[in-house]
Amino acid sequence: MFFETYQSELIATGIILISLLIIRFIIHFTISKIAKKNGINEARIRLMKRYVTVILLLVATLIEAFIFGAKFEDLAVVFSSVFAIIGIALFAIWSILSNITSGIIMFFNFPYKVGDKIEIHDKDFPITAIIEDIRAFQLHLRLENGDLVTYPNNLMLQKAVTLVEKDAIDSDDGTDAV
Repeated sequence: MFFETYQSELIATGIILISLLIIRFIIHFTISKIAKKNGINEARIRLMKRYVTVILLLVATLIEAFIFGAKFEDLAVVFSSVFAIIGIALFAIWSILSNITSGIIMFFNFPYKVGDKIEIHDKDFPITAIIEDIRAFQLHLRLENGDLVTYPNNLMLQKAVTLVEKDAIDSDDGTDAV
């Protein structure tokens, strides 16, 4: 009885799901291609793919609501309520959201990679360090004295940065590869 009643909606759902899976595959392939070209590590690639999957899941949920008969007015009330609550919560943690956004921007357009030695020109706390890891919220920087510094992604995009040495992680250990 259920399948007979909702036959056209179920067919549309199948088409939407297949379409979104194809779009997801194409976007994941593109992200992998860009990442390999720019020498981005696998952890960052997985993170970007996860972001894309979540966004496509939200789009699929919205489309499915329309397919099964939800009216725009009904969805507007639900989404405005949800976004009001989320907006208040995100306003309280805006720096986290800023760091995630900066991490996405850095994934696609960041001239430095893991292993590069950089200098961050900050008048209060200048840093010269090797990039050890690039994460969703911050960079892990290894200072010359061995200390690990976590530096927020949003500050990385706001400060002037100089590349001191490419692939410095190989040459700083004192042994040269033969």
